[in-house]
Amino acid sequence: MTARAIIIGAPRSGSGKTSVTIGILRALTRRGLKVRGAKSGPDYIDPGFHTAATGLSGVNLDSWAMSPSLLNALAAQAADDTDFVILESAMGLFDGIPASPGRTGSAADLARLYGLPVLLVLDVSGQSTTAAAVAKGFATYDPDVRMAGVVLNRLGSERHRRLSGDAIEAIGLPVVGAILRDPSLNLPERHLGLVQAGEYDDLMAHLDRLADMAEKSLDLDAVMALAAPLAPAVGDFADALRPPGQRIALAEDAAFTFLYPHVAACWRKAGAEIVPFSPLANEAPDEDCDVCWLPGGYPELHAGKLAAATNFHAGMARFAAKKPIHGECGGFMVLGEALEDASGETHRMLGLLGHSTSFARRKMNLGYREARLRADCPLGPQGALIRGHEFHYAQMTATGNDEPLADLADGQGNPLGASGYRRGHVSGTFFHAIARA
Repeated sequence: MTARAIIIGAPRSGSGKTSVTIGILRALTRRGLKVRGAKSGPDYIDPGFHTAATGLSGVNLDSWAMSPSLLNALAAQAADDTDFVILESAMGLFDGIPASPGRTGSAADLARLYGLPVLLVLDVSGQSTTAAAVAKGFATYDPDVRMAGVVLNRLGSERHRRLSGDAIEAIGLPVVGAILRDPSLNLPERHLGLVQAGEYDDLMAHLDRLADMAEKSLDLDAVMALAAPLAPAVGDFADALRPPGQRIALAEDAAFTFLYPHVAACWRKAGAEIVPFSPLANEAPDEDCDVCWLPGGYPELHAGKLAAATNFHAGMARFAAKKPIHGECGGFMVLGEALEDASGETHRMLGLLGHSTSFARRKMNLGYREARLRADCPLGPQGALIRGHEFHYAQMTATGNDEPLADLADGQGNPLGASGYRRGHVSGTFFHAIARA
């Protein structure tokens, strides 16, 4: 028996869809249902909240970076032995990149592909009946993407609810939730998005506050009734990233957190063992492992502690002498010679590659990426084409003299030049890998 599913969409980021999604996930879990969160597109942070709210691992479903077969396999896995899947849109519901039909990376692609209804979250602050015009635009923009209901968010009063809600229901869309403005429900943010779930001292208390909000302000029975069966076509995991080794030493702490849930799950499914270690606790990778992986995260917030972690530095140097190491984004920054933090202080990093980076001189780099590997590395063999994403504010301040790792293009195939570096057994890049192209 497959799960029923619904997509939580909105006109833009900041509309409150994450709080609504987490509230529904937690509320339904408290009712004893098996509920799983999913996120469209490349997002590390929201799946962590989904997992905490439900006790079931979240998943990313990315119509651009994942082949249709892999996308179907992951969607089917998410629906297996689950009552409901709540799929949260990234940015606005229709936001993606110009690409072939169904491969734009938007949540609307998933709505079309799987025939899933959309619950539209509208931030109606600063408007009333105009919200109906926005809702009608969503309802008519694409006949293959069905708006099933609306949640009004950030209402100022009961009168505000009536004006907005009556106008929306007059165009034939049911209003299944009305949430009064409450700053205490907001999730704190930083430069790469929300503060991560694992950094809260009182995480479950906050998740339960969001669930209380959902129970009070949404008609959860109506929301569940709007959901439709999630029944993907047959897929397989052939295009998943291969495990880079049988035993993978994985840096895992507040500085290294950005590993996609599906990547770790596919490694384990293929028989690999993940052996975590904490650089912030001055731990080194287990020397019995075959490969070491430094994921992205927030090393710029912990640069001083990483610089002082002498056992970590020595252990990484020993590992690099014999076995492969790969770093993504934040991990790539730590592999370099130095990292300048937000205050302008420079900290010594591992020096296993020759570049240096700065978080003090910020410039946002954001977008889908396709990488053609110039040499064998933990991402894959020479010539392999890997799809992924780049999102960082740090800049390169020194390039060093290492060999480039890959040739990079944007999501539309426009060349961006060489990316990343490799030296001996060590490789790294700002690019986050999602799947094989």
